[in-house]
Amino acid sequence: MQYILKRRLLHAIYEMGNGRKKIETALDYGFDTYSGFYKSFVREFGCTPAEYLRKYRVNRPYPINICQEEHVMLSHKRISEVLTFWGLRNAKITDVIFAGSGKTSDSANYVDDKYVVKYANNLGSVMKTIKICQALADAGLSAPKIIPTTSGRIYAESGERYFFLSEKMNGRPVVASHVFLDEYEPKARFIGEIVGRLDFALQKIDAAVDDVDTCAAVRDWALPALKDRLPVENDFADKYVRKLESLYKQLPRQIIHRDPNPGNIIVSDDQWGFVDFELSERNVRIYDPCYAATAILSETYKEGNEEKLEKWTSLMKEIICGYDSVVHLSPKEREAVPYLILANQFVATAWFAGKDKYKDIFDVNLKMTRWMIKNFRKLDVSNA
Repeated sequence: MQYILKRRLLHAIYEMGNGRKKIETALDYGFDTYSGFYKSFVREFGCTPAEYLRKYRVNRPYPINICQEEHVMLSHKRISEVLTFWGLRNAKITDVIFAGSGKTSDSANYVDDKYVVKYANNLGSVMKTIKICQALADAGLSAPKIIPTTSGRIYAESGERYFFLSEKMNGRPVVASHVFLDEYEPKARFIGEIVGRLDFALQKIDAAVDDVDTCAAVRDWALPALKDRLPVENDFADKYVRKLESLYKQLPRQIIHRDPNPGNIIVSDDQWGFVDFELSERNVRIYDPCYAATAILSETYKEGNEEKLEKWTSLMKEIICGYDSVVHLSPKEREAVPYLILANQFVATAWFAGKDKYKDIFDVNLKMTRWMIKNFRKLDVSNA
């Protein structure tokens, strides 16, 4: 019932955000009065409808396809029961909403605005995240502090899920659209620098992570999967794959974050840090700054806005320069940047394909990938 209530609230706020009358919308979605809708909304989201619309981009709730769901939404009541492992049974639980997209996390919640509870079906993913966070903290970097349960364990198990609790980091996530505002070049260089500092610290960490071959993933899976959705001229595809194969085996490998999108970069006045290490893997290190650059474009992409796309190419090069100032890229790494940027696009677009939940993101990434293929030479950073 709580899930159904949340769906009604999300549909109603979407329509209100698009200009429909509040009382009319509230009545249509089963509330007796607008006041009833208002109270239910504040209880569920921890802010008023007007505050929500100011803070987040509101999207139409996607239709649930239960066969495709990797996570099943947990009710706040269920999470409250799990929090007894930490003595927080009566804590206030609110959703984690990503400012850049307006989407709600299906694997984390805020607790009393002081903690974050995260959950997954895979214990290995949980243990990897915990170990990396602890190692980064030991290295003096700002990372989520893991809170043990009242019995001293670093995670809790309930049903088929594993839960862990961490302190909420001070600061705010980076908003991709803000990076494009005044003085965007220093902002982009700063992002590159802190991704570089993170990767520099990750070099020294020993954690059980998957060893990933992105080159093979592009060649054997992503490009074939996109064959009908993203027509790529055979001549370009063949040359691209051959060059990627040649470069990839010469690039330094280590544990990387793998998902340094703007929402996972937390910045305050005097410190910075990263969250969400669930996807961390052993891969070529240059993947991280390439991913950071493409994630910023993905959250702000507007087809046909060539002025903004030109600005993004400058922004991307500043990220690489900032990263280089910390880790000192080899000539082969600099040469590989456009190939890794496009590799990330092929992998991301293939992964989003056919998933109803990510249809909008798939459409954006498909258009981005087409633009990158057409403007591949603009991604060159050898002289940046």
